[in-house]
Amino acid sequence: MEYELTKNNFDELVTNKKGIALVDFWASWCGPCQMQAPVIEELADELDDVVIGKVNVDEQPELAMQFNISSIPTLIIFMDGRCVSTQVGYHSKRDLMMLINQFRK
Repeated sequence: MEYELTKNNFDELVTNKKGIALVDFWASWCGPCQMQAPVIEELADELDDVVIGKVNVDEQPELAMQFNISSIPTLIIFMDGRCVSTQVGYHSKRDLMMLINQFRK
């Protein structure tokens, strides 16, 4: 399942949650973000044990500022609510799976 994250639900779904979360910071006008979107959707469909969320930086500027987002897409992996990895730019499904698997117990 893929969540549209806002300042109202971010803590509940990501920072206060045990386990792994992958958060995609994106914008509708961003070409690489549009390329990344289907990869994120596939991961959301396949990974039941990972929270997958998207933050539209235009609609959620507070979250973008909180995580110092200066380029998009930016993908942040959280483990037990802590940021453990930040990736900027397009990433393949294979690369993201390898990254996520590093944090699985």
